[in-house]
Amino acid sequence: MKINIVNHSKHPLPEYATVLSAGMDLRADIPESIVLKPLERKLIPTGLFIELPSGYEAQIRPRSGLAIKKGITILNSPGTIDADYRGEICVILVNLSSEEFIINDGERICQMVIASHVQAELIEVLELGDTDRGAGGFGHTGKH
Repeated sequence: MKINIVNHSKHPLPEYATVLSAGMDLRADIPESIVLKPLERKLIPTGLFIELPSGYEAQIRPRSGLAIKKGITILNSPGTIDADYRGEICVILVNLSSEEFIINDGERICQMVIASHVQAELIEVLELGDTDRGAGGFGHTGKH
């Protein structure tokens, strides 16, 4: 699949780290370092703009290394970039740790996964079909 991308950042285009990677890392494109205090959230620009084909979205997901080592994650994870959005990709980072985190220009801040999707037609009915599970949720199955 080919996707049109405009790169206004100072950094190379995102790329997959391995041949089997699902996501590619996006980098912060900032004029100076940003301090993210504990429990603080900030919108971080990437300098990237994409044109997705109909039926696809870009999902913005946390980087596992930043999450486990520094407590940094994406607030609205996964964030969705719709096919008709043409603005800059920006990322809502949040610091869930008890220590300040410094975001430097060029730092890998998230992953972007391109995924297909469908739009559903909702049909209003008076009741739903039965299943073994029924309305049970949130651990109802008891399976580990």
